[in-house]
Amino acid sequence: MTSTESTAFFARSWSLYDLITEHNYMFHREIYARVSDLLKLRKDIGRYRLLDLGCGNARFLAPALMRSPPAHYQGVDMSEAALEEAREHLAGLTCPIELTHNDLLEAAESTVSKWDVIFTGFAVHHLTHQEKERLFRIAGRCLLDGGWLLMVDVLREENQSRKHYLEGYLRFMRECWTRIPTDQLEEACAHVETYDYPESLSTLNDMAKASGLINSQVISRFGQHGTVMFSRDVPEFTD
Repeated sequence: MTSTESTAFFARSWSLYDLITEHNYMFHREIYARVSDLLKLRKDIGRYRLLDLGCGNARFLAPALMRSPPAHYQGVDMSEAALEEAREHLAGLTCPIELTHNDLLEAAESTVSKWDVIFTGFAVHHLTHQEKERLFRIAGRCLLDGGWLLMVDVLREENQSRKHYLEGYLRFMRECWTRIPTDQLEEACAHVETYDYPESLSTLNDMAKASGLINSQVISRFGQHGTVMFSRDVPEFTD
């Protein structure tokens, strides 16, 4: 794929993703409202450092960061088109903003910085099982004391096979995503069938514990879509 083709591909993909989120088919409004509420409970607002892995265009996280500003934000994504949009969505932040065009695991493994929050939104399910284990090891190494790995993603039910998960999710898409044009809906279904490898909550918990993140909390759950926070200790929040 040439650079021009790559740019066009990501532009099409983000156009479709924006259409899906516009109609809230993946519960972005509810999920990120809860993420915003959670960040407001941190005791170090204005001082915490946040690494956003697979940041995309940061459209939904940016308002939460405006309400609870970090001291430093770094977003990592493979799409240059998405990063250009992220620059616009994050323009209201007064802290240093670093946008990195790279694979999220490669960028995270190469960082020498420590972070108070590592955030990832709808990206981890694209990783293989071994890559997810790498991500948790990175988080265990890079999180400061009191730090959070905050993961928004799709989840399989306990003891549910990927095949059965996909059957259910594709049925959900075809039955409920009624305002997506048919050709774009089938493009989205093909993407899910090819690239989605979600894990169950218990599997993610096992990976987290193996990396020293022994505490986990389900922050929200909307169908297959969930937000989970992993940390070394039970988080301390503001009163």
